[in-house]
Amino acid sequence: MSQTLANMIADNNTHFFEGVEKLMEVWFTRKDGITLNCDLRKIPRSQIETVMQVVKCEIISTTSTDELDAYVLSESSMFISSRRFILKTCGTTTPLCCLPLLISLVQEYAGYDSVQDLYFSRKNFKRPELQVSPHRTFEEEASILDQFFPGGRAYCMGSVNRADCWYLYTVSPGRQRYRPNAARHNLPHNRVGKTHREPDETLEVLMMDLDPEKMKWFYKDVCATAAEATKKSGIDRLIPDMIIDDYQFDPCGYSMNGLMRSVPGGYMTIHITPEPEFSYVSFETNVPQKSYKDLIARVVSTFGPKQFVLTFFTSVENDASLGIDDDNCSVPQYSDYDVDDIQICRLQGYDLTYALYNRFPS
Repeated sequence: MSQTLANMIADNNTHFFEGVEKLMEVWFTRKDGITLNCDLRKIPRSQIETVMQVVKCEIISTTSTDELDAYVLSESSMFISSRRFILKTCGTTTPLCCLPLLISLVQEYAGYDSVQDLYFSRKNFKRPELQVSPHRTFEEEASILDQFFPGGRAYCMGSVNRADCWYLYTVSPGRQRYRPNAARHNLPHNRVGKTHREPDETLEVLMMDLDPEKMKWFYKDVCATAAEATKKSGIDRLIPDMIIDDYQFDPCGYSMNGLMRSVPGGYMTIHITPEPEFSYVSFETNVPQKSYKDLIARVVSTFGPKQFVLTFFTSVENDASLGIDDDNCSVPQYSDYDVDDIQICRLQGYDLTYALYNRFPS
């Protein structure tokens, strides 16, 4: 056996976990605009568990406020409100496979008959060859979504000839909507009239190559419980007054959801893969801030990444700001990091900011 082949076999047998998540967010509505009695939370728990089986993950725990149900999953998180469904899964999960079942359940139990908006996004995988269809490539993911939603748009943020980029697929108002089997049978697609959007913003900070000293809290032989890891790492201080539902995996790994009763529908979620060979942390929140600059700084300081990607969605009805001190800069600046890439995109109804940061010197 050649040394090269032996190395390849050894590499394939090495433990690896893909921390990078696939994020799917779907907003539902009705063609007639009458949504008063519609609610995604009417879908029975048993049916939600069936959806998770298709995705290849399990529900670990649940917390709720009047506006939002939050689920910690075996692979990341899920959030369900009256008309928004958010599914964020890592590893080799298959979230796009659940779309036909999800939409069928929404029609049967929740009363909605149309998709108003859909967003599917992810960072590039560390080891894409380990993924399963339809998530082996973004081209494959976009092709599947095109079959459901003719008129959807696929984007790549960042440099395609470098190791780091971020993919996005969107379906937005005014374009054609999903209708089961329509693509297969060439049936006409229903159009939905303009639907009111409430102000909305979402911040993601996706972090790579984390500080091992800050990652030690997420090993069970260091912190025996999730509550201990949450406190010692400083996660409980990132956004005060959160109702925290956290989970520590064995032998390592961590997930948490936070809900804020004082902010209707407000949430925070963090997922941590601490192993130094492929360390990864994701942070996400929709809790409004006057400026997100300080929050981003706290997040980055808590985990100590060598590199991170920032994405920020804000609806056009909103005046949320990332917190920019210099009119010549489009994103916040931090003394320890260079900004290697910035892209700003106007989507239908939303503005999107993407930035890639590398620890100085890069």
